[in-house]
This record gives sequence, C-alpha cells and structure tokens, in this order.
Amino acid sequence: MTTRQDSSSTTPALHVIAGAGQIGPMIADRLLARGYRVRMVRRGAFSNVPAGVDTVSASVADPAAAAEAMRGASVVYHCANPRYHRWAQELVPLARGITEGAARNGARLVALDNLYMYRVPASGRLAEDTPIEPVSRKGALRAEAAAVMLDAHKRGDLPVTIGRASDFFGPNCSTSFWGDRLWAKLHARKSVEIVGDPDQPHTYSYGPDVADALVTLGLADPMRSADADVYGRVWHLPALPAESTLTWLTRFANAIGVEPRFMRLSPFLLRIAGLFIPEAGELPEMIYQWRAPFILDDTLFRRRFAATPTPLAQAVAATVAWARAANGAGARAAAAAAAA
Repeated sequence: MTTRQDSSSTTPALHVIAGAGQIGPMIADRLLARGYRVRMVRRGAFSNVPAGVDTVSASVADPAAAAEAMRGASVVYHCANPRYHRWAQELVPLARGITEGAARNGARLVALDNLYMYRVPASGRLAEDTPIEPVSRKGALRAEAAAVMLDAHKRGDLPVTIGRASDFFGPNCSTSFWGDRLWAKLHARKSVEIVGDPDQPHTYSYGPDVADALVTLGLADPMRSADADVYGRVWHLPALPAESTLTWLTRFANAIGVEPRFMRLSPFLLRIAGLFIPEAGELPEMIYQWRAPFILDDTLFRRRFAATPTPLAQAVAATVAWARAANGAGARAAAAAAAA
C-alpha cells in the first residue's frame, strides 16, 4: 500500500471530499485503498459512506464553514452539486465557498465539472479548447463556477484543476440519465423515457472511470516539476467512444433479457412534469445535447496520464449487476423470465 505522508509528520495526508452523491463515495474508496485519511462533507445527512471515512455536516457554500470542515486537508475534491432546480441560487456560491475553504487550509482543489458551458460545434467534438459559449442558463452558471475556481488559481490563492465528464452511467449512479428510474422501467418491461434524437452519438461517462481520473488529478503534486502542468487548467476525463442512446439502451435491455422500448419526452411534456417534479422542468433547455452529436474528446488526458476507460463489457456487466441488485425481486423475476 502506497501512503502519501504529510510533510510535517508520518500521518497520512487528509483528502476532503465536498459532496457525497454519486462520485464522492467512489473517490473515498480509492483514496482509502491507497492509505489516505478521508473526510466527506455535505450539508445534509450521509448515506452510502465507505467504512473508515470521517463525515462532517456543513454548508460549504459558507467559506468559514467550509474552511472549518476542511481543516487539515491536503487535497479537496469538489463533487458537490445542488438539485437541478436550485442551480441558479446555489451552484456559484458552492464554487466560491469550496474554493475559499480549500485556500484557507493551503490545500489544492480538484473539481468535477460537466460539458454544459461549451457551444457544441457541428462535428459534436468537445475538447478542452472548445470555446466557452454557453447556450443555456445552466451552461452560463457552469462557466461562471469554473471561472471562480480557475481565477483563484491565477491569483495564486491555491492550485486548481478541473476534470470534466459527460452524463454518468454505472454502479451507484442513481440520479443520472441511466439511473434508478430508467432501470426500474427496464426491469418492469416498460418504455424508458428519453429526450432528443436517440440515434445521435452521445458520450456517456462511466462513474468509476470518473472517480479514477479525479484521484489521478488529486495525487498530482504541483510542487513536483513533473506535475506542474496538471493544475490551472481543465481536463476531459476518459470515456468510452460515443455511441447513440438507442445503442446503449438496446445493450442494457439485452443484458437483462428484455425488449428495448422507449418514448420521447417533448419539451412541452417536460414542462408539465416540472409542475410535479422540479428537476424535470429544468430539462428542456438541455435537450440540445441529444439532438446532435455530443462527443467528449479525452485525448489529452489519455496521453498525459496513460489512462484508458474501463472496457465496455466490464462496465456494462458491473452496471447491470448493480441495477439488478437495486431492483430486487423485480430484477430477479425479469432475469428468470429471460432465462426460461
């Protein structure tokens, strides 16, 4: 086991994860396996926290509270994400609070981000040098939050690096596009709800690969000359090649032995649903990402860190195993029916 030490003692370095949703616990698992101390911070109650993790409940949008919750951190991972309909009120304050809290502790900051801030070119290819020209309110908020963090790096407040991924799939990615609702529908042999054009290529990021890549960034030490290029910039995290949403749906349906059925949700239907489910009402402005090619280019990260995503068959098998367990008796009945 490799253990990174604090410079002043033989105590393993402390890594603090802000946010305990889909990716945070995966990061914690990987850091614990390497012998680091890990603390997770979130505003509400905790669940699904790996054994051995210290937990602190705090509002990290408050710089003072964030600094106290991060006390002693060598590295801070920003994986906190407000509910979709609360982004306008909470997303940028979270970035400010976490950045300030990490800076006050002399820590470096690794932030998880998405691809909303780009204007998608006709080719659909999204690389780190794609112009920041958001076409949605959420994209503008993401661009502003990233600027808050990178500006702090430019001022010399702390080292900052940002890792961007696309829509998640995989074990414990419960609230993603390929989350609980989709799997419950598949196992019940019902139509899955999708948006946009299901035949357009779209990158989906495997959650464990996202966690691996963020840990790779967090273990890069800007005090080492070999790692000097890692901070003060954005990286696109490794992902499997872009394929159509229909291809992914068919693959997952076949894996559990059911027919792939889907229905398209129009912006109008989503706005109606938003009267009852606030997050659904926020989706219409993002449908553009599924109407044309939406392809994450991860060339730079792969080349710099000699990294590759989890092989497709392995990622699908792990995702299906998690989904079957999560759907309990319904999943077992569907599997039995398929095997009969």
